[in-house]
Formats: sequence, C-alpha cells, structure tokens
Amino acid sequence: MPTPAAPSHPDDPALLSLDGPIATITLNRPAAFNSIDLPTARKLEQLSAEIEASDEIRVLVIEGNGRAFAAGGDLQTLGAAAAADTIAPVVGELLEHYHAFITTLRRMPKIVVSSVHGSAAGAGLSLAFIADLCIAAEDAKFTPAYAKLGVSPDGGGTVGVVASVGARRALQIYLAEDSFSAAQAYDWGLVVKVVPATELKAATTELARRLAQNPPAAIAATKALIYRARVTPIEQQLDAERDAIIGCMHTDDFRDAVKKFTGKGK
Repeated sequence: MPTPAAPSHPDDPALLSLDGPIATITLNRPAAFNSIDLPTARKLEQLSAEIEASDEIRVLVIEGNGRAFAAGGDLQTLGAAAAADTIAPVVGELLEHYHAFITTLRRMPKIVVSSVHGSAAGAGLSLAFIADLCIAAEDAKFTPAYAKLGVSPDGGGTVGVVASVGARRALQIYLAEDSFSAAQAYDWGLVVKVVPATELKAATTELARRLAQNPPAAIAATKALIYRARVTPIEQQLDAERDAIIGCMHTDDFRDAVKKFTGKGK
C-alpha cells in the first residue's frame, strides 16, 4: 500500500512527516501546549490509520511542537461541556476518536516512539507511555493531573503505565504523585533514555533509525507477542511464538540474514 503523503496544511492540529521508513506525527497546537481537542483527536485518528496501512513505514515517532509534549485534554472544551451539562456527548465523541488513535498505535505492526520534552500531563502522560518506547529530554515533566481534577485516567494511561511498572506503582503515580521527572521515569522503567533537551531530536532520530533497521516481519511479530504475553496462557503463547517465527522465516529478510551469518552472502 502506498506511503501516506505529508499533509499540506501547516496549521493542522497534528502534522505528518516522512523520512524513509520513519514517520513522525507532530502535535501542533503549541499555543495550547498541544492539548487534545476534537479536531486534534480526529486528525490523529486519520493519520494513525494511514500509517498503519503503509507497508513502507516501520517506526512512528510522536512529538510535540513548542514548549510542551502534550498538556492532556483541552480544559476549555471540557469546562464548556461541564457548564452546559453536555459532558457525556462531548467527552464521548472526543474519546471515540482519540481512543481509536490509541488503539491503532498499539495494534499497528510498527514500533511507536514518544519523544517527550517539557510537560506531558494527563492524556499527554498517557500518550507518552502508551507508545512502545519513550525517550525524554532532561527537562521533561510528567504530571498525572487526573486525581487533582477528580477524574480517572484515559487515553490508554492505565494500559501503558501498568504494563511498565505494575499495579502498585501505577496507583502511586496516579493517586500520590503531583509530578515526576524524566530521571524518575527512567528509574521506574517508563523511559528508555534521558538526554539533554538540545539533543532530544538527534537522539530520537538515532533511536528511530536503529529500530527501523529491523525487518518489518520481525517488528510486527515481536510487538504482537510481547503485548499478548501477559494475558495468554503459556501453551497458547508458545504456539503463537512457533507460528510467528515460522512466518518470519518465510521472508527474504530471514534468508538473506542466514546467508550473511553463514558466510554465503559475503
């Protein structure tokens, strides 16, 4: 399937750029600290569907434009809905599109990397950690925010955080932490690397290119196996591993790699 074309509207709430097998979605509401409103959710759903359908893309990077990664749900939208007593339809529609985006990130046979600087709050924190891997600048600040607003997490936050740190630490993060640093997130296993803010772009590109060196079949099968491992009985998981590795071995990438390792491809 053809690679999606980059959007031609620089004022869109989310932008898509391509660099070979690496796609980048840039959250593009810097004046609102990249908070998520309905147009943003719809755009993210659209872009993620295009990326999922592309056979050429192997890695997706998600970043934020301006001073923040993402400040969470748009409080002006939510406040207006609360004042008008239209929370259920407004939030329901917003999350219908945003959660479709999050579901696609987890389902797509590509590795998703969040590149976080500045603030990642609420749904922004959830987005940072629902990604398969997260790299962060030293100045990144993670703020759960939900409990202070009297609400529970959304945007896949309970999925990504619990999978990384377990239930007890997740309860601590969401109910007992006002905010935490990139260094703390690294210690907890939520972040794979912390770099100076001036080096974040280069370090993200380096990580994405390293990941993109893996053949598509290996990326897809490894991601699928890892995410099903915690909820699948051992017998079924081993069967899935068998089927996946046999499938990978039918690819030209595997045949070429074997020739290389055995010296026949030199």
